[in-house]
Amino acid sequence: MTDGKRMSKTELFKHFTEKFGMKRTEVSALFDELQSLSEAELRRAGEFVLPGMVKLVRQERQARMGRNPATGAQIHIPAKTVVKARIAKQLKDAVLPS
Repeated sequence: MTDGKRMSKTELFKHFTEKFGMKRTEVSALFDELQSLSEAELRRAGEFVLPGMVKLVRQERQARMGRNPATGAQIHIPAKTVVKARIAKQLKDAVLPS
């Protein structure tokens, strides 16, 4: 893709079907299982790693005071759990200019 647009899900699946000679349903099942596995591991261990690409980490955010940007009034932001992605150094070095 050289037009500067992001790859769609259909294009991603098509790439894998052509690259590995798999059926589209098999590729779809593979990605569905990868998603299920990542969700299960994030719940169980708090992190999931795709080697050389990304590490997903579950993180607890504490409650804090914030500010409403429209009115300037202080608001209470409740505690919540978020998932953060930490990009692997190998991928950063390959994509970002040094």
